[in-house]
Amino acid sequence: MSGQASVRQLVALNGRGVAGRQPSVGGAGEFGGAEEDRTPDLRIANATLSQLSYGPVMIAAGQRRDAILASVSPVEPDLVVPTPGCRGARRIDNMARSNVCRQGTRMLSTLALLAETDFPPLTRDLLNTLQVNLGYRCNLQCQHCHVNAGPKRDEVMNREVVDTVLAYLDRWEVPELDLTGGAPELNPHFEYLVERARALGVQVIDRCNLTVLEEPGQEGTAAFLATQQVRIVASLPCYLEENVDQQRGRGVYEKSLRVLRTLNGIGYGQPGSGLELDLVYNPQGLELPPPQGPLEVDYKHYLGEHHGVQFSRLLTIANMPINRFGGMLLAKNTFGDYMATLRGAHRDENLTSVMCRSLLSVDWQGFVYDCDFNQMLTMPLSGCDVPVRLTDLMETPLSGLPIAVAGHCYGCTAGQGSSCGGSF
Repeated sequence: MSGQASVRQLVALNGRGVAGRQPSVGGAGEFGGAEEDRTPDLRIANATLSQLSYGPVMIAAGQRRDAILASVSPVEPDLVVPTPGCRGARRIDNMARSNVCRQGTRMLSTLALLAETDFPPLTRDLLNTLQVNLGYRCNLQCQHCHVNAGPKRDEVMNREVVDTVLAYLDRWEVPELDLTGGAPELNPHFEYLVERARALGVQVIDRCNLTVLEEPGQEGTAAFLATQQVRIVASLPCYLEENVDQQRGRGVYEKSLRVLRTLNGIGYGQPGSGLELDLVYNPQGLELPPPQGPLEVDYKHYLGEHHGVQFSRLLTIANMPINRFGGMLLAKNTFGDYMATLRGAHRDENLTSVMCRSLLSVDWQGFVYDCDFNQMLTMPLSGCDVPVRLTDLMETPLSGLPIAVAGHCYGCTAGQGSSCGGSF
């Protein structure tokens, strides 16, 4: 039996018959998140609309795949498209209709425009990293966020799924656990998971937005991370205050600097301390990240000279045309331009280094995906019609399995390449 066939069989045995996360009309449910922010059902991507008019956005009939409406997210007004009375779309099937109308705002989905692609096929290599999304709740609400995270999100991984993660790490001797969110530190089982993963000898990465460490209840988190020798990968999309606050919110830059100085004070980013502190750069708009090496020099010079801040490495990551950033591209009629930029900068030599070849992504419910971006699009493992749970893969080796790809994958192979570990 082939690896792909065995995954299909696991789904059948699982017997849940779930096509992604189903919308939860009354609030959070097993396959639905907060009422304020829902993930689109995969079947909605197959809806064909004669014409959609979203205020400033007009997508004409005749496109092979019409852009369709996904869940509404509690994002800033300039990131959503006003449609008074939800009268913009002519017709949407009954299943989609409950997802599209809420307080006159709509988030545009890029899934239907990405699903059909000529991106080269990929297969899995040895598993090196288990990337786990502990939930979508975050104290920030950033423009570039591909998770649609925010303070109103209430999806949080429970203790049972956390224990499944630990069991999988132990069973397959996965060397690295990459914790993300939202803000992963806000999960009530964060320290439990970190402590037990470290006891297994697993290296732990905390993808931290920095400002969360100043939130109530997080006073001891920095010291905890240092004690556990957790590598911190922190978002700071620019070294200039104006650009950071524009992308992440007013005052975020100054808060981030305070936290960076605190982390420096306990050894993070200091040579010889063994406490790694990496910063992450995201572009402000449609451009690709600049070369990582020279930009790191600029970051270190400016932050050190002006703010006395030190860090280990800079990671540059391209913005993905999905969820909040993707919706903004559609709302501004720049989605096609951005995709042309990604495709035009594609390099075949980057295919061997893409993160999905050695990474498995787990969502807050315990479903698995080939990468974090596929998770946000609810794209199941290749060959599966529905997402598979981590528990179903306990005895299934992944090496050699095909990887589910779509148009957004060009974001990882464009230019110098982009991954959760920075450029290639």
